[in-house]
Amino acid sequence: MGKIITGATFRKMVLSGANYLENNKEYVNSLNVFPVPDGDTGTNMSMTMRSCVKEINMITTNNLEDIADAVSKGALKGARGNSGVILSQILKGFSSVLVTEKEINTKLFAKALKEGAEVAYKAVSKPKEGTILTVIRVMSDEALKIAKKTTEIEDFLKQTIDAGEEILKMTPEMLPVLKKAGVVDAGGRGLLVVLTGFYKLLTGEEGDLDLNFEDTTSAAADASMENATVNYNDLADIEFAYCTEFFVININKKTTEADIDKLRETLMSIGDSVICIGDLNLVKVHVHTNQPGVALSNALKLGELNGVKIENMLEQNRALKIKNEPEQLKPIGVVSVCAGEGLSTLFKDLNVDYVIEGGQTMNPSAEDIAKACDKVAAETVFVLPNNKNIVLAAELANDLSKRNIIVIPTHSIPQGITAAINIDPEASVDDNKANMLAAIQTVKSGSVTYAVRATSIDGFKLKEGDFIGLDEKHIIAKNDNLDAVTLSTVEKLVSEGSSTITLFFGADVKEEDATATTEKIAEKYPEMEVTFHQGGQPLYYYLISVE
Repeated sequence: MGKIITGATFRKMVLSGANYLENNKEYVNSLNVFPVPDGDTGTNMSMTMRSCVKEINMITTNNLEDIADAVSKGALKGARGNSGVILSQILKGFSSVLVTEKEINTKLFAKALKEGAEVAYKAVSKPKEGTILTVIRVMSDEALKIAKKTTEIEDFLKQTIDAGEEILKMTPEMLPVLKKAGVVDAGGRGLLVVLTGFYKLLTGEEGDLDLNFEDTTSAAADASMENATVNYNDLADIEFAYCTEFFVININKKTTEADIDKLRETLMSIGDSVICIGDLNLVKVHVHTNQPGVALSNALKLGELNGVKIENMLEQNRALKIKNEPEQLKPIGVVSVCAGEGLSTLFKDLNVDYVIEGGQTMNPSAEDIAKACDKVAAETVFVLPNNKNIVLAAELANDLSKRNIIVIPTHSIPQGITAAINIDPEASVDDNKANMLAAIQTVKSGSVTYAVRATSIDGFKLKEGDFIGLDEKHIIAKNDNLDAVTLSTVEKLVSEGSSTITLFFGADVKEEDATATTEKIAEKYPEMEVTFHQGGQPLYYYLISVE
């Protein structure tokens, strides 16, 4: 057993944690409270860890401070969904303790966990106990006690994880909704899966660290180039003209790790912005150089070349300099999130500038939202998340975007549409914000989907395949007939003063069936305006708006 964790070991621990979570994300997804087909806690947390891996793969050293900084940046960029955002904040706090250190012992690890817990709590406006927040808080408190008793890293981490397991078992007693569903908190389980991946690396049980992410190293290099700052006004500043990228594949049997290191040294001698990462199965190379032929010929000594790309950066910058005119920004822009071609078209018809394809099961990250806002030529960009699980990521996007972002916390598509309708391009930012916040309070939102497992929740005993109706917080109807559950859901949403009912039918509903259902609702509520639109959303047969 060891008493310290080096930068090289910590790098592998993060890869192992990401790998273990990727392999177990469906299990974590299955712990979502509602038995709906789009439970995505595990997916969101895994995507957040993937982003950490991408950022780490851009680091060519094993310095602990560099790797910790990459973990923090990657987590922020990849944060998606409430669970992913909270995980990103835990990793941010954890990493902040390591960036000034050379190695990790048990006391430093415990201190880092504690900082991770504190940063995560601060990120949530109304922390709820019985969640991942409780797990990290209690576990970090126990870690501080354990670190006083042992200096052995493996023993320390095992005892810390055991403490996490104990508090995770208690989460159903803290949150009645977990107890009713018969599950522990999914986010807490995801966190423990990551830490278990850390532990498995230390004990030699991690197995294959290849995460099989689509061209992770290439994406990382692309991201590095995309985020680079270029001086368009002085082409003479570009010392190395050719951006050269390629893979080395089918590595020669006689090639060693030392040969890869030697290639990296050669590249650094003929250029800059060097990325030379990989192993004896695959090497990814990126270099800015005036001698691309030298880079290629030296790489051929290791194996075969593939995906060769050489770009003239001088020519690119000549073109960019021409385009580098000051942006003409309008005062207000809008970005909306939705899934479904019909909903996307509807938002664009309401003068939304940019629509991010996403929603349940496809939560966009903070970086995705920031990039979308940057594409809108406006001083202030309103973001309509249209899903309560995207609001936190949208709020984090402000730290990554060059725009001033204001998040209108729309929890549903109907709220998002109402907010978009109430935007006035001629009004001030403050007035628009106030109008939208007031307008979304007048909307009642519902949805109709199906149960993916048998369970008892919200007073309903469900079996797999039952059609279920939901409001924003609870299951409010069930039936084995789609029409019946849709009408029942509408009935629960309608109240005195309601005047309009709007249905958005999903990808699995035929238009003639939606027409028939709408007619039945209109017949039941003749005094109200009842309409329907094609939404095209996946998994949900109907999204329902009552105002």
